[in-house]
Amino acid sequence: MAKFTGAEILIKSLIEENVTDIFGYPGGSVIPLLDTMYGEESINFILTRHEQAAAHAADGYARATGKVGVCIATSGPGATNLVTGIATAYMDSIPMVAITGQVKSSLIGNDAFQEADMAGITRPITKHNYLARDINDLARTVKEAFHIARTGRPGPVLIDLPVDVQLQKAEFKYPKTVELRGYNPTYKGHSLQIKKMAEAISKSKRPVIYAGGGVILSGASKELAKFARLTGIPVTMTMMGLGAFPGDDPLSLGMLGMHGTAYANHAIQESDLLIAVGARFDDRVTGRLDTFASGATVIHIDIDPASVAKNIAVDIPIVGDANEILKELNRIVKKPDIEAWHKKVNEWKKELPLCYKEDGNIRPQYVIERIQALTEGKDVVIATEVGQNQMWTAQFYKFKSPRTWLSSGGLGTMGYGFPAAMGAQVGRPESVVIDIAGDGSIQMNIQELATVVINKIPVKIIILNNGYLGMVRQWQELFYEKRYAFTVLAEDVNFYCPDFVKLAESYGAIGLRAAKKEEVDGVIKAALDAEGPVVVDIMIEREENVFPMVPAGESISNMLHGLA
Repeated sequence: MAKFTGAEILIKSLIEENVTDIFGYPGGSVIPLLDTMYGEESINFILTRHEQAAAHAADGYARATGKVGVCIATSGPGATNLVTGIATAYMDSIPMVAITGQVKSSLIGNDAFQEADMAGITRPITKHNYLARDINDLARTVKEAFHIARTGRPGPVLIDLPVDVQLQKAEFKYPKTVELRGYNPTYKGHSLQIKKMAEAISKSKRPVIYAGGGVILSGASKELAKFARLTGIPVTMTMMGLGAFPGDDPLSLGMLGMHGTAYANHAIQESDLLIAVGARFDDRVTGRLDTFASGATVIHIDIDPASVAKNIAVDIPIVGDANEILKELNRIVKKPDIEAWHKKVNEWKKELPLCYKEDGNIRPQYVIERIQALTEGKDVVIATEVGQNQMWTAQFYKFKSPRTWLSSGGLGTMGYGFPAAMGAQVGRPESVVIDIAGDGSIQMNIQELATVVINKIPVKIIILNNGYLGMVRQWQELFYEKRYAFTVLAEDVNFYCPDFVKLAESYGAIGLRAAKKEEVDGVIKAALDAEGPVVVDIMIEREENVFPMVPAGESISNMLHGLA
């Protein structure tokens, strides 16, 4: 039987896994691997300008397509530059395989040039990781890595590959199946628990569905919508769950939590039955745990048994795949008598809507609404950076379908949105992909303008430019007596530093700016009509805040409403 190098075995294994797109950056320890990939027509390698961007691009690719994202970096600093992106994917349960080069096997542990213990460094932020020292195990390692990344609760897996193993030779035989002792995710929920859930629903008077990112990851959005419409139960979503249920549906309560809608938070607090599906009760949702839904019976559906009852007491735990469990539930569930509850929820919606001051200034919420209006009917994917831009988008853009919203939830990674949008556009070339950014976070990976221009990736970047690190500034305004300690990016926003229009043009992209409200529609339309990448710099009201807002450590009942 013919023998192949470790690099060849790895590439053949990736092809077996139907990998068509990889994001990465070269270096000494991955030269054999990249040399083998050179000329391989079945794999599109996108050379990013920073390894962190490669990881975020693989993450965005995975979120937008449902496939496993793949990134590659060299040993040492190249590998450590992936860490933030790997941690981002881990916190949000995104399937990704990161491949890093490593120094020669004989040098491992000797503090060799560009050596870093990636297995040790990434152990807390990966679902699993491998140091692939035996070429005879390499194909099996790749098979296991992809299996672990995409099954159960998804997550990133790292393969650290010494350069000498890339050059060694062995026979290639790709395994057809995977058997991992101790790793057997539960997919089918316990039927008796599902029956208990159905009984609790039939008796409830004030139920709420609390949907998280697990609904999207499990492909359960259709079953969730069916469940909500069969029962008439209102649906609120976590930030990661946006798009799991249509945001414009009459049953939608939008997002809950720290910057959620007032009516979602009130509904949670007054519910008698809380049905959590693929959500983990994180602190940005619950606020003070002892006051969160304190009068409700809690049902928790999650594929990860470690997440069930981790943060809050659960009355009916159901471990399994959300899609499978909702299918079984929908066959037996009965509609509860909740007309009075609908009336109450609709009153909250009328009394406490999301709103903002409408005047001659450019309000960021207005920009979000115009983006939605001007893209109506198109296949749109929205990415965001982190901060105020992220929260305004989560509040005012009504996501109607899953995998159309990309944002760093658990880790809150600035600089995520642009490379994630780049990855999404590669995975969904027919979609309109927009990154809604702040002027602070966009600069963290702005170098990827070179990547999108050279590779003709037509991402549209819309910057909500207020000259501040806006979310931190908002906290300083509200809780630190307006002491804007090191959050001022520009004292005078008419002095552009950087000038994003010129910066875009220097990379070969199109740069546009709106400084007046009447210019907003024009620049958005121009960006959408352009064939290539575009940067749109929109000069928004400088000290606009995100409301509602629950102060840290407070009950979600205690919201600051601002102008709303």
